[in-house]
Amino acid sequence: MPNQAVADFTLPATGGVDFKLYPIRSKSLVIYFYPKDSTPGCTTEAQQFRDLYDEFKEAGSDIVGISRDSIKSHEGFKARFTLPFALLSDEEEKVCGQFGVLKKKLMYGKTVHGVVRSTFVLDNKGIIRKEWRGLTAEGHADEVLDFVQTL
Repeated sequence: MPNQAVADFTLPATGGVDFKLYPIRSKSLVIYFYPKDSTPGCTTEAQQFRDLYDEFKEAGSDIVGISRDSIKSHEGFKARFTLPFALLSDEEEKVCGQFGVLKKKLMYGKTVHGVVRSTFVLDNKGIIRKEWRGLTAEGHADEVLDFVQTL
């Protein structure tokens, strides 16, 4: 998907607003997809993006997190961990499908349909400049920040 344009989308976001991809209001946009609010890996990832948020902003980048959880769940997760960026709800899996982050996974011996932890960096024209798929949460935000700072 690198160097590919992303089709516009609108999703409900925390704070009672809708997030519309275009126009991108920053030099770059980090979109990270995660499986579920308040789970250990997803909490670690969110906290690390939170802790580096000012550095992302200094680099001209914004961040949004997307999962299939409801806005109510997102609001609680965002408040509990004081996340400074929007969380978007994709309960209908439209954007997850657009980015190809839905996969069959094996959990506790059962096959489930779920989101594979993935991150995409888009430039201000909506072109994917970098992607990470099936990643480990720990330390990932640092790697994304390193890339964003090269743009």
